[in-house]
Amino acid sequence: MWLAGSAGRSLSRGTGGLAVEAPPAFGLAALGVPTPIQHDGRVRTACRDRSPRYHGEVTDHAVSLTAISLRDQVRAAIARAWDRAVASGELPAEPPDGSGQIDITRPTNPEHGDFSTNLALRLARPLGMPPTSIATALADALNAEAAAEPEALVREASTAGPGFVNLRLADSTLERVISRALAEPDGWGRVSNIASRHVNVEFVSANPTGPLTVGNARGAFVGDLLARVLEAGGQRVTREYYFNDSGAQVRNLGASVIATVEGSPIPEDGYHGDYVADLAKAVPAALLGLAGSEDPASVVGQWAAQRVRAGIEASLERLGVHFDVWTTEGRLHSEGWVERAVERLRDAGRVYEADGATWFRSTSFGDDKDRVIIRSDGSPTYFAADIGYVVEKFSRGFDRLVFIWGADHHGTVARVRNAAEAMGFDKNEVEMILTGWVRFIRDGEEISMSKRAGTFITLDELLSELGTDAARWFFASRGANVNMDIDIELASRQSSENPVYYVQYAHARIASILRKAADADLAPGRGVDGLLHGEPEGRLARVVARFPEVVEDAARAQETQGITTYATELATAFHAFYRDARVVDADEPERSAKRLALVEAARITLANGLGLLGISAPGSM
Repeated sequence: MWLAGSAGRSLSRGTGGLAVEAPPAFGLAALGVPTPIQHDGRVRTACRDRSPRYHGEVTDHAVSLTAISLRDQVRAAIARAWDRAVASGELPAEPPDGSGQIDITRPTNPEHGDFSTNLALRLARPLGMPPTSIATALADALNAEAAAEPEALVREASTAGPGFVNLRLADSTLERVISRALAEPDGWGRVSNIASRHVNVEFVSANPTGPLTVGNARGAFVGDLLARVLEAGGQRVTREYYFNDSGAQVRNLGASVIATVEGSPIPEDGYHGDYVADLAKAVPAALLGLAGSEDPASVVGQWAAQRVRAGIEASLERLGVHFDVWTTEGRLHSEGWVERAVERLRDAGRVYEADGATWFRSTSFGDDKDRVIIRSDGSPTYFAADIGYVVEKFSRGFDRLVFIWGADHHGTVARVRNAAEAMGFDKNEVEMILTGWVRFIRDGEEISMSKRAGTFITLDELLSELGTDAARWFFASRGANVNMDIDIELASRQSSENPVYYVQYAHARIASILRKAADADLAPGRGVDGLLHGEPEGRLARVVARFPEVVEDAARAQETQGITTYATELATAFHAFYRDARVVDADEPERSAKRLALVEAARITLANGLGLLGISAPGSM
């Protein structure tokens, strides 16, 4: 029986557990985000320093702990039930056409159980049996296992509707999940490797011609969040920043600085804004003197670009975004990567000469026209640098390349992927994620975003108004390609009502409860055995237990809005539990220890969920 929902992979049915590869370290400590940790009944804050690296080295965080989500365990239980029903003659062998893949969902109404499968409906036609008969046989086999094995995963299975099978987990199953979260807090939420591969994620990549605006910094949020969820899914990730350190834009920046120094009008293609005036004040007089004998705009532009890049790095550091590699377009040319790419295309018979230029025969791949690689004057196009970059990245051993681009690059996507295929690479391993537009509203009017005009909202300004945590949550809760309107003033006024504070408050409240318990000589127990038959405890435990599934779904979808939704739901579940159950009770120390263990598991889950988003989990608010 195939266990679907995991890209068609099959899992062992053995009751001794499922063998998978160990994912990398997880949790706030592994991600370098401050997190309160439990120590002798007290809560304190720990943070692992993570300095930005400027080379290609990738740290392998793999550890031995294996994490299997309840969803995958339920799939395995259904597969065993099918085998049991086949052995008893209740069901025939599974069909060979792959229709026996097991899809698992969670019922909308929790009264219907913890999980549900439509397997009987999907197999009715291939097997020529009524779906209700298949469902009944599966439910009977699951219930037989529950009766025969004290540690069975499923407590009860029942049929519903035209052929659904609903499953309710045993309390002992949830108890084991909570114990695992308590025993391995940093590892809690990790999932088995979705793909064992090395991924290069290139993002932000704004040219150093002005401060990082929120418009182009959206890629910083998207890229960093993507890298985090890929790592949570067991993949090795290298974060990379690519920028143009030469060319017309840098020269125009230098010309703008010189004009400001001289009190002359800014050139037509120059840059405006306070940052240009600041650069003009800081430019060394000696540099201006040396520039007179060369191309002054280029010389000053190179100096200004380095200053701007330093500011970009500082802004990204404030956001908590770090890069492993910084690559310049100039290096691609000087090290011959563009020439290598052209030669690969030439060897494949995919280029030709016309009108003095070198062309890529992109119409062979469905493009509407062929594309120039080398202009008639011998200079390479930006497209040439793009394909040289693809060759250079794959030469470093990456299995997959992900580019985070703005929506205005949509016309470049197909031609770069086609060129990758023409050069002998798998185009399916070259992915471009286009971020949606960000519009900013102030005083009811849209703010025009232009570095040249000097009218823009910088990333630093947004972080000052909203705070890093709120900004991260805001972008994490929306899909990468969703267009966004941000009313700066409204967001600033209502920042205290941002859902991130609601979730952080739940974490801080649990930390406070743990401190209060310590003052009463109470501490969390090692587990919650025998506690989850109560309704408030069972409800909270079930929400906590879903966390690995949420992480897995995020890693597969390469999106994080499911994590913010889940974190909010967990915070709500905790508040409801604390309302209905007395956690710290000196007269009931045994029950208090178990309830403290449950809320500690909720705290760990909140901390790890926030950590996956790069958001802090405060111990007090």
